[in-house]
Amino acid sequence: MIDQEEVREAVNFTSHDVIIIERALRTAMKVDREEHRTRDYQEVLFKMQESANQALSVTALIASEGHDGIRYDYDDSADLM
Repeated sequence: MIDQEEVREAVNFTSHDVIIIERALRTAMKVDREEHRTRDYQEVLFKMQESANQALSVTALIASEGHDGIRYDYDDSADLM
């Protein structure tokens, strides 16, 4: 039997996938009149947004670690020749 951690590692959503799922959840919240299901949709939407925010912050951290703080503009170097 597959545990939840294995499932999380196996599913890799693209940013487009996340947008589609968020849109579907928001639509379901507007259409569905049963409060308990609306709360379920809100909970899943919140979890997805939190995961996306965490992924963005980790990506930004990794990108900033590889940057030495000095920027080179190679287009201007052609003027020196």
